[in-house]
Amino acid sequence: MTATLGPALTVPAPPFAHLARLSDDTGLCEHARHGIVRREHGYCTDDVARGLVVAAREPEPSALVSGLAERYLGFLTHAQGADGAFHNRLGYDRRWQDAPGLGDWWGRALWGLGTAVAHSPAGWIRQEALVAFRLGASRRSPAPRAMAFAGLGAAEVLRARPGDPAARALLADAASAIVGAAPPYPLRGLDWVWPDDRLTYANAALAEVVIAAGQLGGDAALRDAGLRMLTWLCAVQTRDDRLSVVPVAGWRHGGPRPRHDQQPIEVAALADACATAAGITGDPAWEQRIRRCADWFLGENDGGVPMWDPETGGGYDGLTPGGPNLNQGAESTLALVATLQHARRWS
Repeated sequence: MTATLGPALTVPAPPFAHLARLSDDTGLCEHARHGIVRREHGYCTDDVARGLVVAAREPEPSALVSGLAERYLGFLTHAQGADGAFHNRLGYDRRWQDAPGLGDWWGRALWGLGTAVAHSPAGWIRQEALVAFRLGASRRSPAPRAMAFAGLGAAEVLRARPGDPAARALLADAASAIVGAAPPYPLRGLDWVWPDDRLTYANAALAEVVIAAGQLGGDAALRDAGLRMLTWLCAVQTRDDRLSVVPVAGWRHGGPRPRHDQQPIEVAALADACATAAGITGDPAWEQRIRRCADWFLGENDGGVPMWDPETGGGYDGLTPGGPNLNQGAESTLALVATLQHARRWS
């Protein structure tokens, strides 16, 4: 099944074959060489959590996708410590390589769990995910991005269970970690509408959680601050009417803006945030921005090359000056799937 994308491009259905190829009865392996899994690198909670996001929110999931959601949930509950923190790295020998912590992986785990609470068609998955979410939501990270990811999970819980106290408190704290706790939610000047002086990774997630916190918390000023952030972020990442996202090295206010190496996670984060904005505002401009994100994977990017392999269903790991990095790891494949999910919904 496909959906028309603009006047000429057609976006494919989100492919899950490569995720299945990277997955086993433990979880989702992190790396691949081209289309072949590299088991020696093991698993990470970051990727498994993102896997649960896309598997749980797939409408009418196939048996394959439902099975992936079950395995990813099992991994996350195993990764969680008694205090709500999470391990991140598990070796292929099934031994944890770190202590439980509150880094990005904690936030992404809560995002995955919250998405399962809100969208899984299986009642037992929703219930188990809620138990783990509430335990993790009792903690707070000092890292704003970790808080943003956790806040996105809290927003999902609140959409399904309005008034949930743990989710409400976590979402409010996540927004506060990014723009402060009270109006007027100051951002930088007109040429840099962002709370920090640097753009690094998964930038759109910060804007998205501010938008969601404002909408779900009844704070119009907060919602509008998030929408201003996201509008500006889309503008500075568009060149010649195509998406050109912040690369690995990042951009600093007043500094140069290199174009490589671009990562698929940036595109997926932007698609996620634009989908939230589209649902809240009803403005068709956000739908066009989602389509531009899908276009990036289909070849409308700075390299003019597709950023996925239609034969395997895997997403390429990065856009370099010489073209795509042809390795098809979990993060890039999940970014592809997530973006195509949004494009299918909003086309």
